[in-house]
Amino acid sequence: MAQHQAEVIWRRGDQDFLDRRYSRKHVLKFDGGMEVAGSSSPLVVPTPYSDPAAVDPEEAFIAALSGCHMLWFLDLAARAGFRVDEYHDLAVGEMGRNEAGKAWVARVTLQPKVAFSGDALPAPEQVKQLHHVAHAECFIARSVKTEVVCQPRPA
Repeated sequence: MAQHQAEVIWRRGDQDFLDRRYSRKHVLKFDGGMEVAGSSSPLVVPTPYSDPAAVDPEEAFIAALSGCHMLWFLDLAARAGFRVDEYHDLAVGEMGRNEAGKAWVARVTLQPKVAFSGDALPAPEQVKQLHHVAHAECFIARSVKTEVVCQPRPA
């Protein structure tokens, strides 16, 4: 089975750390060489200890679900002969509390807007079916217990 890797790198530097007043900024490093600034969410840990401009774990989780769905959708559309010109998802994650009262990402709503061109344009029902199959095939969606909902937006 394929393995995927990411590095998460944080360094204390000259911060005390034990006083819990330390920066949560870190680096997310991916196997292709891309590095992305990471941080805790400022909704969880206030600034200046969080960096609002960096990617927080909740955002990364939502983006992973959205990206996986999109990649499957594009593949399925191409196989069906539908030319996709643009795919724009506005994915939203909602926090909730589990049975133990702990915070978790309880729901992710994907809101893709897809523009097609060419002689073969899919009917709305075909687009809906492509999203349904893309969700069923998405490795990330199958790997989590969070409810993932797809609500396509009109083109």
